[in-house]
Amino acid sequence: MTELSAGLPSQKQVIELLDGEFARAGYEIEDVQIDTAARPPRITVIADGDDPLDLDSIAQLSRSASDLLDSVDTPAYVLEVTSPGVDRPLTTEKHYRRARGRKVEITLSDGAQLTGRLGEIREGTVALVVREGAKPNFSIRELPIGGIAKAVVQVEFSPPNQRELELAGQSGKEASA
Repeated sequence: MTELSAGLPSQKQVIELLDGEFARAGYEIEDVQIDTAARPPRITVIADGDDPLDLDSIAQLSRSASDLLDSVDTPAYVLEVTSPGVDRPLTTEKHYRRARGRKVEITLSDGAQLTGRLGEIREGTVALVVREGAKPNFSIRELPIGGIAKAVVQVEFSPPNQRELELAGQSGKEASA
């Protein structure tokens, strides 16, 4: 680990300091943002994992991160541990895997747009459950991740169709978690 400077640690230093603790808890550090203009300065750690980042996990990770940062004489700061949020674009296979069962809006490389529910992710391909017509008829489209220009999880305010969830390989419980 590199030595921390007299001021706030760098993004790289924060990641080096906290990465092992977050990994033991089952989470990856996706990003660290340091806002030195805020008073007191703010350190935001964005973490994600295969299990959702719930309030208990955030509290435990915050305590661990604070203890580690305090152990290296970091000046006064505000620490925030958070998840990436639903508006983060899905860019890697692990992002798609973690969003399985969620409704997504996808723009393909050719400009075509699709909305559907993420199903199985396998060998660089995602299964997308799409609705066909006005009646709840669903089909599965296999899409290569490399052919997707943009994918974003959509916020849902009503429960999904049970058949749609089944085709995505989910029961109602996993998709709403």
